[in-house]
Amino acid sequence: MHMNEESTDDKGKRRVPPGMGMGRPLGCGVSPIFIYVIIGAFVLYWVFNLIIGGKQPPQVSYSSFLEQLRQGNVAEITVQGNRVRGRYLKPVTIQVKEDKTREHEYFVTHIPSFGGDGLQPLLEEQGVEVHVRPERQFSFWNIILSVLPFVFLIWLFFTFFGRRKSQMQNIFSMGRSKVKQYRGHREEITFDDIAGSKGVKTELKEVIEYLKDPSWYHRLGGRAPRGVLLVGPPGTGKTLLARAVAGEADVPFFHITGSDFMEMFVGVGASRVRDLFEKAKKQSPSIIFIDELDSIGRHRGAGLGGGHDEREQTLNQLLSEMDGFEPNESVIVMAATNRPDILDPALLRPGRFDRRVSVDLPSLKDRVEVLKIHSRKKPLTKKVDLEEIARSVPGFSGADLENMLNEAALLAARKRKEVIDKEDLEEARDKIIMGIERENLALKEEEKKIIAYHEAGHAVVASVVPHADPVHKVTIIPRGSSMGSTHQLPEGDRYIYPKEYLLDRLAVMLGGRAAEKLAVNSLTSGAENDLKEATRVARKMVLDWGMSERFGEVALGGRREHVFLGEEIAERREYSDETARLVDEEIKCILDEALRRASDILRSHREGLRRVAESLIEKEEMTGEEVKTLIERG
Repeated sequence: MHMNEESTDDKGKRRVPPGMGMGRPLGCGVSPIFIYVIIGAFVLYWVFNLIIGGKQPPQVSYSSFLEQLRQGNVAEITVQGNRVRGRYLKPVTIQVKEDKTREHEYFVTHIPSFGGDGLQPLLEEQGVEVHVRPERQFSFWNIILSVLPFVFLIWLFFTFFGRRKSQMQNIFSMGRSKVKQYRGHREEITFDDIAGSKGVKTELKEVIEYLKDPSWYHRLGGRAPRGVLLVGPPGTGKTLLARAVAGEADVPFFHITGSDFMEMFVGVGASRVRDLFEKAKKQSPSIIFIDELDSIGRHRGAGLGGGHDEREQTLNQLLSEMDGFEPNESVIVMAATNRPDILDPALLRPGRFDRRVSVDLPSLKDRVEVLKIHSRKKPLTKKVDLEEIARSVPGFSGADLENMLNEAALLAARKRKEVIDKEDLEEARDKIIMGIERENLALKEEEKKIIAYHEAGHAVVASVVPHADPVHKVTIIPRGSSMGSTHQLPEGDRYIYPKEYLLDRLAVMLGGRAAEKLAVNSLTSGAENDLKEATRVARKMVLDWGMSERFGEVALGGRREHVFLGEEIAERREYSDETARLVDEEIKCILDEALRRASDILRSHREGLRRVAESLIEKEEMTGEEVKTLIERG
């Protein structure tokens, strides 16, 4: 559990801030003890009246009192104002309810304001003992009523004062950074918990070793990098690597996100940057980690309409703190971003971020290691081959792999299984890649036939062309926005793409459209994604990869100027309109040739296409081995 520095002492124990506990003021500034006292007083008064009030003598009419007095049945009375409390010589029976009576020795009555002049002689005549008390006497209720207005005024004062004090504290603390400090012994993540990324871990370990023992580097005249920038796609583990640094380094580690610097008031961000570096310098040597650096490190003056004053002031202060007039070698700044192309050049120069570490998507070997780490606490059957699963998800990041295992665990739990099997993992993979299964979708027989032939066309072409990836599974089960899919399983990761592989890939993409023309003699909207992806690949071949016979070794791809209104506005075309027309013709020529190849393959394997399509209509899902067997049957 991460704790702030202010909430722990030097031994790592949690400290209770002042004001916490029973006497901690509420948000209005009033202690709860004060509220409890007031509530307790009212409760005691209520209990007192409940106990004592039940023993009060009954109240009788003034006429009944005079009648008993004339009969000589009154022993004594106590007069307090117009209230008379007395005692009978003999108990008097009083009707309590319709069927119940009760004898009372004491009574209470009141002297009317318009009479009572003859009462004194009558009392003397009957020999009644008379006691007189002052009209005002101590009363708990009177005290409460007298004090309550003052209590309310005091509460109102503290409420207003507490809110004003809180507002003033917020104003004066606005310039303080929202940094969180971590200690090594409180961070559970280490480099041993991160699979792959050996080069990245080596670079970061070197920074940690320098902070622990810089003398060896000083002998050779070296210095530690002042800034280390982690660059990579989302989900590749940049923040996880920073947490591992916090767990490995025996120095204070400060963590903050780029958005924490930003505020609606100009100058607050720069003030927070100064406060952050002041805290880090006081505990130097130390490490500062800024996540999502692009939120404050964007290119100054970029975009239409000028820059952002607050962001630029914050960036200027960050540049000055990292490598300004005053040297700063005791604080190393780490940062992470997935958009390095929009960062300001002054931020990336040596002396600030000296070292740029690329955190790429995991390779096949790394994906296997990631799956092993995330499956430690998940019971898997012996049939689960993590290497096969890793090969089936090229391009998955570490976060995607962890999510796939979690989805598989949820699916197994939904089916009340004790362990996770291969089917659960494959279903979780398909769910992440293609979306959830659309169970309530009712397809007509004609639509199901078209989809089956479309996917069979992809599968047959992929099984025949020499350079395509092997077919792993074909399905016509609707998932997400897809009505079916053909999943190919690469034999390994590819980092460069030969022209032969790309041409075969285009033929596989257009195999579905070719099968529709051949089997049902119609064109449908089901080939939309295939056409878009095939056009994108063909355009890259012509413009960027020099794979066009007409243009040869010329890269016509436009240079992109990074403004923040989208890439289409920023892309600059550096060739003429005539060349653009020729580019379109060349792209169409490549796609037409790919469609012709796919059509020829399907004509020569027409029976295999029919068998695969009919099997898909019957079973809805097939493996690559089953497809190959049906094609080779003749």
